[in-house]
Amino acid sequence: MASKTLAIKPQKRTFGQWATSRDGQKVFVMIAFMVIPLLLLFTFTYLPFAEMFGFSFYNMKYIGARKFVGLKNYVKVFQRDDCFGALKLSLYYMAGSVVQLALSLYLATVLSFKVKGGSIFKGFMFFPYLINGIAIGFIFKFFYTRGFVFDTVLQWCGFELDNLPYWLKDQSINNFSLVGTSVWRYFGQNMVLFIGAIMSVDGELYEAAMLDGANRFQQFKYIILPSIKTIITLNVILSITGSLSAFEPPYVITSGANGTGTYFVIMHEIAHTQQKVGLAAAMAIVLLMIIFVATILQKLFFKYVFKSADDEDLNATLKRDKKLAKMAARKAGK
Repeated sequence: MASKTLAIKPQKRTFGQWATSRDGQKVFVMIAFMVIPLLLLFTFTYLPFAEMFGFSFYNMKYIGARKFVGLKNYVKVFQRDDCFGALKLSLYYMAGSVVQLALSLYLATVLSFKVKGGSIFKGFMFFPYLINGIAIGFIFKFFYTRGFVFDTVLQWCGFELDNLPYWLKDQSINNFSLVGTSVWRYFGQNMVLFIGAIMSVDGELYEAAMLDGANRFQQFKYIILPSIKTIITLNVILSITGSLSAFEPPYVITSGANGTGTYFVIMHEIAHTQQKVGLAAAMAIVLLMIIFVATILQKLFFKYVFKSADDEDLNATLKRDKKLAKMAARKAGK
């Protein structure tokens, strides 16, 4: 006899039963974890940005009537020397970022190998990044003041006070002094990122290189640099974009005086002192576009550089394999 099996159809659950079940609670938890961060992001990021973008088309103050001026604020950004001209000071900070990255990469490479007291040295170098930027500004304000810490140290080294420049007043050197503050603060952060990337490299590569007779510089060039190219790209992008938006050192130390007012300092003065909110909003939008374009160009540049390096490595590997195949064929023929 053929046995007949009766298929039991699962009973459909109502929405209330599904909502109180384990599956429904999982879905609600996932939705909550997605919606709440997105709502906070929209409220405190995208909505204020949209409001600021709208302000850039008006001639307005924080309180009072608004007058629609269209793109006139954007035109003023490029016409006024105190607005767009302040971006020239970013070149000082970009040069400082190059020194900062080179110094941090060098120290990270040295400390990634076995060095006595390396852990303590890492802590000391990373500590400035943990200090608040305003506090660092006040520290270096007294550090560079005439006759204070820096001048005293130089006098111990044999320099006379009358022959020393005014580190914060002399326009030929004051921006370099401020850039030194940024380098001192941020190079520890870059160094820690580089160390983390270098430590993730397979140790067998170093052992194989040492067996082949490679020295430390060759290990750095052919093993470390290709392995940490992603972190190098990230640090360069962060450093360049940070150079375009430098604010704390010139604002706290000099208040933008004596030709040290960066783009952010001038924007702060226009927005809060002169009460030209529309113009300041237009400056912020222009800076955002500049940073966006600079980031894209940097990514394309590094993509081309590392692609060329990878192609060279691939070609070298292929040539080596061909030579080995020829040698093996000759031995087999003998």
